[in-house]
Amino acid sequence: SPVAYRMVFKKEVIIDCRAHLQGRLASVVAKELLSGQKVVLVRCEEINISGEFFRNKLKWEAFSRKRTNTKPSKGPFHYRSPSDYVKRTIRGMVPHKTARGAAAMTRLSAFVGIPPMFAKKKRVVIPSALRVTHLRTNRKYTRLGDLCVA
Repeated sequence: SPVAYRMVFKKEVIIDCRAHLQGRLASVVAKELLSGQKVVLVRCEEINISGEFFRNKLKWEAFSRKRTNTKPSKGPFHYRSPSDYVKRTIRGMVPHKTARGAAAMTRLSAFVGIPPMFAKKKRVVIPSALRVTHLRTNRKYTRLGDLCVA
């Protein structure tokens, strides 16, 4: 069985999301947030989702059609920014309606690109979430940044 990736507790961990698979990255981040770690995700637009672009686009369109029939302004809200998309994925893996889960979500920050305040800080990758370790080379994948502008 593969060894679970465990981060060493630090003041804040900056994860470079480039070439990570979305679900695998989100599950590791959710676990870290619940254990009290502050996590910053940079380059969210470079996250990969397995499956070809067209299939993922159909999934996104089906999801974005779901809304409140009586008053759509009451939600659910479908954010187009890659950073918000990732935050929502992680929120689904955290008990965000409890005090513990809400506190965990406040420890998460996500950004498109690399903001200047994190440009010179050390960024880490999560080997268990990298596309190259889990997706066969002949398999298609979608870049989150492309999906969000489509």
